[in-house]
Amino acid sequence: MLDMFDPALLARARTQSRQSQRSLVEELQALSGQEPRQIVRQLAEPFGLTVMETAEMFGQQPAFDLLPLALALARHCVLLRDAQGLLTGVIADPFDLDLQTWLAAQAGCTAARPLHLRLALAGDIQAYLGKQEESARAVDTLVGDSGEGRRDGKTAAVLSFASVSEGASPAVKLVNSTLYDALKAGASDIHLESTAGGLAVKYRVDGVLDHAASVGGIELAEHIISRLKVLAELDIAERRVPQDGSFRVESGGREIDLRVSIMPSIHGEDAVIRILDKRAMIESYGALTLEALGFDAPSLSTLRSLAQEAYGMLLVTGPTGSGKTTTLYAALTEIHNGREKIITIEDPVEYQLPGILQIPVNEKKGLTFAKGLRSILRHDPDKIMVGEIRDRETAEIAVQSALTGHLVLTTVHANNVFDVFGRFTHMGIDPYAFVSALNGIWAQRLIRMNCPHCATPYEPDQAELASAHLHPEEVGDYLFMRGKGCGDCRGTGYKGRRSIAEILTLNDEIRELIVDKQPIRRIKAAASANGTRSLRMAALDLVKRGATTIEEIKRVTLHA
Repeated sequence: MLDMFDPALLARARTQSRQSQRSLVEELQALSGQEPRQIVRQLAEPFGLTVMETAEMFGQQPAFDLLPLALALARHCVLLRDAQGLLTGVIADPFDLDLQTWLAAQAGCTAARPLHLRLALAGDIQAYLGKQEESARAVDTLVGDSGEGRRDGKTAAVLSFASVSEGASPAVKLVNSTLYDALKAGASDIHLESTAGGLAVKYRVDGVLDHAASVGGIELAEHIISRLKVLAELDIAERRVPQDGSFRVESGGREIDLRVSIMPSIHGEDAVIRILDKRAMIESYGALTLEALGFDAPSLSTLRSLAQEAYGMLLVTGPTGSGKTTTLYAALTEIHNGREKIITIEDPVEYQLPGILQIPVNEKKGLTFAKGLRSILRHDPDKIMVGEIRDRETAEIAVQSALTGHLVLTTVHANNVFDVFGRFTHMGIDPYAFVSALNGIWAQRLIRMNCPHCATPYEPDQAELASAHLHPEEVGDYLFMRGKGCGDCRGTGYKGRRSIAEILTLNDEIRELIVDKQPIRRIKAAASANGTRSLRMAALDLVKRGATTIEEIKRVTLHA
């Protein structure tokens, strides 16, 4: 019976399960010493559930039309159909009521027509899904590959539950499991940091690094870095200089590009793996539209107006990882009507846009942004997207293109809309030509949202308000919310991100101030009178509604 477990022991196991990659049963096994199948039977009885054994699970068909394989893998559950077409939901944690509600919604069930639930070991569920993943890959192989994304000659290594579990060297298994877990966690980057005793593994999720695991042993750490070098076709003997490479994996029926950066450190070598999951962008945003990015209505209206101009330049600015390229993709998707020639030059091409000519930068072959942009102008474009302006030559060509009847959409690194002027001045661009070409500047950030499952109201103290330059009399109508941390948000208190923006549209007064090299405070005053709202004000609106926290806006916008 369940009362064999001490309530404190059970609570401890649930807490540790939320904070780790292990299932509730695995935590209970570690704490109690009982066999997993004995534990799962005891967990099932008080909830009126029955246990589904492996053989019975494999005797039914997965309902991937209702719950796709990728989601089933990520949420550790599955929907099954028996021979009569009856649906059963299989879960591993009977305490996870949010998962049960979500699974019933995926199955189209309601309170009046509830979903039949069964309990199973998490390992059995993953083994079943791993087998289905292998079957799907076998079908893909028989059908044949379209060749899309393989023009570089690289073959995707298969990354699945089976490949993570199969007998291989410890280094290979650790690399595979790290990649697999990072993809399930929705990470954008993986950091492997060499330490005096081994390796620290961190994932960047929603823009913030989260410690995932530690690997003991210097020799094993070196083998892991060497394994990454082999995958990325780098020199495993060279450990004194930085190296960059890439490779591709196949997971959940989709190909994912991985960019690898190796850097020497005092303890050996560090590696950072950038995950470029094109399909994930589609799944996250659905149809790639500006509404899907979460901007407020006034900002959306202004951005659409700037993107639909006949000619001129729209600059999007912000730090790395702030969503600049995704915003430009969404804008291009909306303005693409098939009657105009749209060409992009990018490094890399992160998302394929149907009907648009996209050119990847290849500096090793001499194709830089500047050279590519010169060639694009001979290709009769109407609208041009330049992935990033990094140097004077690219900036001059982009400005000239905007002055000669093309609409140019591009990005540049700057903290806010006003810092852009200093960037172009530093690159030696004539201010008059620049402001004549410029229609507007769009600065953006990504703000983490409070987890909807664990966010609760709270009252900040005066010190917390002062740290964000807020006064008690200013926040009388604020709804302060903060996430406590749960399994759904990996204990962070945050779940998902949305975009905020600062927009500067140029008028004659602002252009004259810039050309006359007036102080920034005068330009800011004129911009404010013209309707520009700062990034911090946009973020405070989210705090006011309880959507995010003071800590988050301090992290993202305090110095913007």
